[in-house]
Formats: sequence, C-alpha cells, structure tokens
Amino acid sequence: MITWNEETVINANIEHVWELFKDRNIKRIMPKVISHELVEGEETAAGAKHQQTYGEGKRVETYIVHTLAYEEHEEEKYKKVNFVLGKAFDTTFSFRLLKENEEQTRLIYEGENKGANFVGKAMLKLAGKKQDNKVVLEFLERVKNEAESV
Repeated sequence: MITWNEETVINANIEHVWELFKDRNIKRIMPKVISHELVEGEETAAGAKHQQTYGEGKRVETYIVHTLAYEEHEEEKYKKVNFVLGKAFDTTFSFRLLKENEEQTRLIYEGENKGANFVGKAMLKLAGKKQDNKVVLEFLERVKNEAESV
C-alpha cells in the first residue's frame, strides 16, 4: 500500500481554488482524464458517482469514481473519493481546502493506493515510493499553478 499526505499554500481565494475541483474544470488539474460524467446523485454531495475515463499513453481505463464525502463551508472545503483502476488498484484520496486569509488557501491532499488483487499488490511492491511522491507533488504544483494564473 502507498499512502501520501502533502500540502501547499496557494496564493488564491478559497472559492477560486475550489472551482478547480468542480466537474467542469477537472481536466485542468487532471489532464489525463479524458471524460468525467456524473452518472448518479449530485456533484455536490456524498454518494455521487461519476464515470471517468483516464488515458496513460496508449492505455485507456474507464471506471466509476465514488464520492465518499463532500463538505462545502466558507472556511473549509472537503471532498473524498474512491475508485478501482483496472481491477488492480483501489485508490482513495481527499482534497481539503482551508482558508488562510482572503488571498491564501491551504490545500491538503492525502490518500492511499492499495492492491485490489494479487497483480495490483505485486505492482505496488515493485513501484518506487519516490516516483509515487513525484506524482503527488506534481499534482499539487498543477493545482497551485492553475489557481494562481489569471
């Protein structure tokens, strides 16, 4: 199992940053997502389900993303999701935004990726922690760059 818990401070208002996590903007912060369609529930509520298609090179995977938690308050925003990729990886992660002040937002990104079957468990054991951390840090940097560009 691989886990992460990273954070960064973004020089942008919390509402502006939160907008990047809405369905219509998800490709801005997750460019390998080909499609992201609501199939059950409401975007802004726990229990929502989205069909998502992700592409990595020639490989394309489609899966269901389950929204496990969704909170939207003036000082704090939170979303937690789970999906199983390729029947091999069971991934859960969350985004928490905390209002530092009117022009700064703290983003906390945490999650875990576990093997859903023997192949997934073996692949995670072979994967390097350094590479996984690089992916997490690149994501944080992408969100920060998108939020801070006007």
